[in-house]
Amino acid sequence: MLYASMNSRTHLITVPGPAGLIQLSVDLPDELKQDPHFAVRGLALIAHPHPLLGGTMDNKVVQTLARTFNQLGYVSVRPNFRGVGLSAGTHDEGRGELEDLLIISDWMRTPQSWLSHLNQASEQAWITKTNQLPLVLAGFSFGSYVGSHLVHQLGELGKPVERFVMVGSAAGKWKLADSVPTDTIVIHGENDETIPLLAVFDWARPQELTVHVVPGADHFFHRKLHCIRNIILSHWLGQVS
Repeated sequence: MLYASMNSRTHLITVPGPAGLIQLSVDLPDELKQDPHFAVRGLALIAHPHPLLGGTMDNKVVQTLARTFNQLGYVSVRPNFRGVGLSAGTHDEGRGELEDLLIISDWMRTPQSWLSHLNQASEQAWITKTNQLPLVLAGFSFGSYVGSHLVHQLGELGKPVERFVMVGSAAGKWKLADSVPTDTIVIHGENDETIPLLAVFDWARPQELTVHVVPGADHFFHRKLHCIRNIILSHWLGQVS
């Protein structure tokens, strides 16, 4: 089902899931407004923070991640977890949320899914290639916890993600996957009061993961959202290995 858009690039839709409908926000790159044949670079699935603590797909960090990937030429999808917005069900401590993200990742890679949910989809050349486009996964806080397990499951299914981005990593608060890909981008605030930076170091150290620390940033990156964007852009544009 398609709902009214917040702007010309954002489409609100619902898709079926195990617990009922799942609400998604689909954000398109600006270039698609002028050129339906624009070569979309890939798909980005972005998971929001804890729903019982006010987390939604409209969280500012989540929106920043979506816009950043739009800027890089990706189509971004921001789902609401169970019990949030128009998503059915109730919070399931990560289990049902993981199940839903797995279904959404398959949905995103199926051309017919888009054709049946987006207006004028038949005019968008990229949609016929969604089963060939790379998938990026990003998660903020609780979303990074669920995302870490999704990355692991997709790898076991032979459907690895192109890259994983963790912001405000849930290390020490929820049980993250034992390991993530070596090129995972980990971004954390120096003054995070919710998930201490040292807990992230303790989790990242055995994996030899680089942790990008944003000086002065709290858990929600108030006044520091641009730092998240700049770190990701630097990686994608080849300025950071």
